[in-house]
Amino acid sequence: MDMGMTFAEKILAKYGGEKKVVPGQILTVKPDHLLMHDNAAPIVSKIQPELKEYGIFSKDLPVIVLDHVIPAAAEKNAVQHKQIREFVKKYKIKHFFDVGYGVCHQIIVEKGLALPGTVVLGSDSHTCSYGAIGAFSSGIDRTEAAALLLTGETWLKVPQSIKITLKGQLQRMVTAKDVILSIIGDVSASGADYCSVEFHGNVHRFSVEERFTIANMGVEMGAKNAVFPVDDVTIKYLRSIGISKSKYTSINPDDDATYDRELTYNLTMIGPVIAVPHSVDKVKPIKDVEGIEIQQCLLGTCTNGRLSDFQIAAKILKGKTVHPNVRLLILPASRKIYLDALKEGLIKTFIEAGGTVLPPGCGPCLGAHQGVLAPGERCLSTSNRNFKGRMGCNEAEIYLASPATVAMSAVHGKITDPRKEVRK
Repeated sequence: MDMGMTFAEKILAKYGGEKKVVPGQILTVKPDHLLMHDNAAPIVSKIQPELKEYGIFSKDLPVIVLDHVIPAAAEKNAVQHKQIREFVKKYKIKHFFDVGYGVCHQIIVEKGLALPGTVVLGSDSHTCSYGAIGAFSSGIDRTEAAALLLTGETWLKVPQSIKITLKGQLQRMVTAKDVILSIIGDVSASGADYCSVEFHGNVHRFSVEERFTIANMGVEMGAKNAVFPVDDVTIKYLRSIGISKSKYTSINPDDDATYDRELTYNLTMIGPVIAVPHSVDKVKPIKDVEGIEIQQCLLGTCTNGRLSDFQIAAKILKGKTVHPNVRLLILPASRKIYLDALKEGLIKTFIEAGGTVLPPGCGPCLGAHQGVLAPGERCLSTSNRNFKGRMGCNEAEIYLASPATVAMSAVHGKITDPRKEVRK
């Protein structure tokens, strides 16, 4: 009897033109899209002679979003942006999103460029985010991206699969961010290297926004991709952005698929956690780090810059003031989220509390500009990485937490358990 296949095996078999595939097998695939951001400039410059001779494989394949250093912080950034705009014009690139649209990963999902059952590769490690809506998505390096731009195909190795079953339900003030940080703390930063991580169990309790947060950080445990099944939650979300069920064919794993490892987590047992410097898998319960003073709080990024994240934070910040020793930065993941947050009065709440709103983009997350830290400073952030030097300074410290914990701590000037919030 034929054994069933995991999500990764099924989708890669389909794209590789095979009936059955096994982990470790190498396949040639033609992805639906290739994502690039400001790094499109160095990628394209690698292949200038080939581009002149052959052009690009397809105007529809690349998706380019300017988001890393926007607006340009220095002349070299401005030059790169200009090169990208010229490339887009010359080769009539169909999907180009200039400065201000938002973070590339948010844009890809929001604009319906990643769909269930599709393969999207990107020259950014957090491309794995689109597993939130049942796509196979993964980061590739710049050289592979350059070749893909010319040929429309690349090779992928079929990954081992890990099945993670989520049971129970989350308690008050505990979020999807606490879930994924807890899992990474358990599995370790390399515990899922080159694996496809599938989420099962009580996933219907998580919105697409929450799934996005979880899938986004799959790469922080080494995963090739992280994926949720396509269910009513997914279908409803896609409908809300104007994509009907007839536009995609979802692929879910077989019930009798074989997994390299199976893990189960009880959501009820998870509390607020913090990833402490300088590794994402150094995760501690909040009680172990409470009281650590912080100078900067970052609320946003492609991990937690969505409307539901802002709603949680605004509830805590309403009528309160950010601690005088803290700078609170607000970073919407896209222009659409910014507008929605304005409509709901959330941005007003943040500004009245003393926050500073940044343009939708990556800004402080990668330490390029807007919120670079000084030696000895600590930042509590909803982003996905706390590596040494990540926010522009080798002698600063980054702590990762949920929007609830970041908002609560911004008020107190030190790491504070969000469950201490007085119920209104």
